[in-house]
Amino acid sequence: MTLYEELKARGLVAQITDEEIIDLINNGKATFYIGFDCTADSLTAGHFMALTLMKRLQMAGNKPIALIGGGTTMIGDPSGRTDMRKMLTKEDIAHNAACFKKQMEKFIDFSDGKALMLNNADWLLNLNYVELLRDVGACFSVNNMLRAKCYEQRMEKGLSFLEFNYMIMQSYDFYYMFQHYGCNMQFGGDDQWSNMLGGTELIRRKLGKDAYAMTITLLTDSQGKKMGKTAGNAVWLDPNKTSPFEFYQYWRNVGDADVMKCIRMLTFLPLEQIDEMSTWKDERLNEAKEILAYELTSMVHGKEEAEKAQKAARALFSGAADTEHMPATQLTEADLTDGSIGILTLMVKAGLAASNGEARRLVVQGGVLVDGEKVAAPTVSFTADQLTKGIVIKKGKKVYHKVTL
Repeated sequence: MTLYEELKARGLVAQITDEEIIDLINNGKATFYIGFDCTADSLTAGHFMALTLMKRLQMAGNKPIALIGGGTTMIGDPSGRTDMRKMLTKEDIAHNAACFKKQMEKFIDFSDGKALMLNNADWLLNLNYVELLRDVGACFSVNNMLRAKCYEQRMEKGLSFLEFNYMIMQSYDFYYMFQHYGCNMQFGGDDQWSNMLGGTELIRRKLGKDAYAMTITLLTDSQGKKMGKTAGNAVWLDPNKTSPFEFYQYWRNVGDADVMKCIRMLTFLPLEQIDEMSTWKDERLNEAKEILAYELTSMVHGKEEAEKAQKAARALFSGAADTEHMPATQLTEADLTDGSIGILTLMVKAGLAASNGEARRLVVQGGVLVDGEKVAAPTVSFTADQLTKGIVIKKGKKVYHKVTL
């Protein structure tokens, strides 16, 4: 099976611009890039698709370019957004980019020129606006841009001229790297198709040469949320933001309808093994979820942490009291009022609810247990003595959190 056939079999190919892509990647002749706008100081589980794709292509001899969007982050990609992104400073962006590289190195081999990490701030921030308009502006049709999927949601509430420039900036990235780094291909999610076409068209019109693009299918969970988010909070690759146990639990708890799709797209298990697993039903689906969670946690946090997380998760599932690797919050006396703390405040401090109102709803609905007992009312509180011994809060069916003083 060729690389392209494997990508198709794993459900990773949404659309391609040209059939030439097939030979390029199969023969290891693609120098390709994927862009990462550094809007936070950690990548999320939502970046898994891109990171594992880069790894697959590099293993076949192709050369990845991880493009940090130091310049484009200052504008903000409107794709999939109903509001404008937060504006970051250059210092924020530089810090976030450094954090990204440490995490990417677990997937991509940057040694001996096998891969590059570039920052588009190095060329975008030096551009003269009038010269840019004269150089590439004529290559873009405003009518076509307004029809682009990436602007669709923003058009409903109002698209700023700042964001309208994003397509030109992304296209210019490809144009620049084609000329200076031999980058002949770009990859991205299928929501980026319009932006990616802008880059290939710019190269062909300005340079008279061929460049290519391929989009991958974005993975969504059974609730229709983009991968990488759960209960409204991002699932980070940074263990200080999302512990290995929480990360493992996120994947262990994917929906029955999603587990095999996730295994096929995100893991490096042989397709023959995955095809056999696809026949599993009922209880064996839980085994498949454990395999998924273990494989992905191993990739991000290492085998030792994956084994610890798996052991802790199994212990909780069986009702055992082993909480060593459970997510935990440690309070201080300053967090208490008159020597105690209410369940609502406690849940907010532990990150189990975004507000007292959300915590109250969970308690009233009977979805909160402490040490195995259902919390009877939103007015329940816990003393310093109880917290010193440590309590375990269970939210819903699958979220556990230990709190100590």
